[in-house]
Amino acid sequence: MNLKKIILIVTIGLCGLFSGTVSAQVRNPILPGFYPDPSICRVDSDYYLVNSSFSFYPGVPIFHSRDLVHWKQIGNVLNRPSQLNLTNQRISGGIYAPAIRYNNGIFYMVTTFVNGIGNFFVTATNPAGPWSDPVLLSGIGGIDPSFFFDENGKAYIVNNDNAPDNKPLYNGHCTIRLQEFDLETQKLIGERKIIVNGGTDLAKKPIWIEGPHLFKKDGYYFLMAAQGGTEINHSEVIFRSKSVWGPYESFSGNPILTQRDLPADRPNPITCSGHADMVQTQNGDWVAVFLACQPYSENYFNTGRQTFFNKVDWSGEWPIILEKGKVIPAEVKSPLKAASGEITFADYSAYWRDDFDGQELKLEWNFIRTPKEKWYELKDNHLLMQARNVSITEKGNPSFIGRRLQHSYAEIITAVKLEKGKDMEAGWVAFQNEENQYKFVVECLKGKIYLVESTPSKTDIVAWSYNELTEYNSTDFIFLKIKIEGKQFECFYSLNNKDWTSAAGKKDATKLTTQVAGGFVGAYLGLYSYAKEPAIATFDWVTYQKNEQAN
Repeated sequence: MNLKKIILIVTIGLCGLFSGTVSAQVRNPILPGFYPDPSICRVDSDYYLVNSSFSFYPGVPIFHSRDLVHWKQIGNVLNRPSQLNLTNQRISGGIYAPAIRYNNGIFYMVTTFVNGIGNFFVTATNPAGPWSDPVLLSGIGGIDPSFFFDENGKAYIVNNDNAPDNKPLYNGHCTIRLQEFDLETQKLIGERKIIVNGGTDLAKKPIWIEGPHLFKKDGYYFLMAAQGGTEINHSEVIFRSKSVWGPYESFSGNPILTQRDLPADRPNPITCSGHADMVQTQNGDWVAVFLACQPYSENYFNTGRQTFFNKVDWSGEWPIILEKGKVIPAEVKSPLKAASGEITFADYSAYWRDDFDGQELKLEWNFIRTPKEKWYELKDNHLLMQARNVSITEKGNPSFIGRRLQHSYAEIITAVKLEKGKDMEAGWVAFQNEENQYKFVVECLKGKIYLVESTPSKTDIVAWSYNELTEYNSTDFIFLKIKIEGKQFECFYSLNNKDWTSAAGKKDATKLTTQVAGGFVGAYLGLYSYAKEPAIATFDWVTYQKNEQAN
């Protein structure tokens, strides 16, 4: 076992040891990296949380906690092709805004497959799975559905939809609609009614009211929703009514969560906060999870929209997730007692290693769209990946197995070996979408070995580093490292995992941000292989390590 592996294992062990002895502090973000649109539910003393996954497969990661401090991924809700058939969808299509709820022994996860089958739900008796195949919600348009189970036994689905009669008064004019759901037939019944038109005040032209959830407290139905779009004007707003069908009054103190009014030049800003969900603890306290972003410069962030946590102040008639003018706290005291001997998801993610020694891939790994065949194998503590004739720049299912970039400053390393005598390439891809990515691979071409860094242009692949590795013995592993430093990144290689050489110097990492690439996803760092004829790439291990920001 090499020294690097020993250091990483010891570090993880110490994180787990220390986390059981500290106070019950929730550190934000609770899920670092691309974990947007969180939804949460409680069953007795167990908490479950899900996130959007867009066109990555398997879909909808699900997490569990008993103290709101320590979260652990227990599965992916949509982990069979019969549940999620992602084909040629754009990366920012696919699965939007899942909502998880529990009723009479059954878990419900409802979501929208954009550019696919539309709105649907799945059920399970065990949140770790298996979950059912999709049940379509026919006749319901829009996105972001959420179940509400009333205390009288009735069930409803609330969701975002178009403006009345599909005639928007302005760009971003949307509605929130409600319809009853029959638990026996698993179908929507009765009238579909608009309960919010536009947002908090139609005269002020509020935009993109979405992500709604219903709660009941003190005789009122509370409707919480995101408003303002997913960028810096994002916010969370709330309404209430004595009847589930309305009319709903808007809280005069809206929004109940935002960061848009804070100075742009504040240190270490957290931005774009919104799309929240709430849950009441077994002790009667209310807490919220929501998305927000951590730019490293201006509005640039490679980590995507992350999951944050805060306690809810419901001491008055209306809930407040965060007082106006306050920044999202880095730490929040949990209303629950912290479990002993556990490790937080943030600590687990910061010093992470995969030796490919399990029966299945770790839950953190994802594919781009749904694999139609199994083109990889875990064997003898290695990952064997078929290099197929599907490019990372195509809207298909390339030979790519990736994990989220979870920190603005991080490095990821692997050991890779090409099949002897085959023309092929294998290594890393830093991926945002098909047009915005960087490739760092070892390539064999007509018996010669090259180290290649490249990126797509609008018309072709542009390589800014194409160096022959005359000193490399093609029967050995070569070590490849990508080091992310905010708006820059640098690729390194080594023949012994000790002495590292920069491949082509520092490059611009802003291509991996939504500010440049558009869309809604965060960056992935993935293992990749490609060949025109069948070939095998062998990966020995992968390490991921959070780095501190340079002064």
